[in-house]
Amino acid sequence: MTRTAMQKLDHRLWRSRRPIATSTKLHLYNTYILPIMLYALECWTVNKADELRIHALDQWCLRRILGFKWSDFVRNEDVRHATQQPPLSSIVKTRRLSLFGHIARMNESTDASRILFEPPSEVWTKPRGQPRNSWVRTVTNDLAYSYTGLPEAREAAQDRVYWRMCTKHSAMHS
Repeated sequence: MTRTAMQKLDHRLWRSRRPIATSTKLHLYNTYILPIMLYALECWTVNKADELRIHALDQWCLRRILGFKWSDFVRNEDVRHATQQPPLSSIVKTRRLSLFGHIARMNESTDASRILFEPPSEVWTKPRGQPRNSWVRTVTNDLAYSYTGLPEAREAAQDRVYWRMCTKHSAMHS
C-alpha cells in the first residue's frame, strides 16, 4: 500500500514540473506516506527478511523524493544524510518498545499483561521444530542493548520519562 501511495503522488508531487522544495516533500512524506507504512507495525514480529524489505522500501521512497534514479549510483548513507530521516527500523523499534512499556504499566490482571509476563501452564508443550519468532522474542532482542531481560525492563517501564529515554537510546544504538 505504501508503494502504491508513493506512485500515485509520483508525477503530481515527487517528479512535478514545478519545483517543490525537498523539505516540503519530506514533510508530506512524513505526514501522508509514513503513517501508511507504520500502521500497527509495532505489533508485527519482524524477521531479518522483513526488516530488509522495510529498509528497501524506505530507501526507495527517499530516493524518489530526492529524484535519484537507480542508475545514479548514490549510496544509501548519502541519501539518508541528505534527507536527515531516521531509519524506519529505528522508528519501528521505538514504537515496539513504547508498546511494551504501555503493557508493562498495565494492571497485572489484564490479559495483555498476563500473556506477556506469566509463564505458560504445565499442560502446554512446546511444538516440534524450530521455534517461531514471537513478539516477546523480538522485544527481548530490542532490549538486548539496555537490559538483561523482560523483568528488569518491566521495572524500568514503570517510570514513563525514563522509559521514553531508554526506548529512544535503544533504537538509535541497534
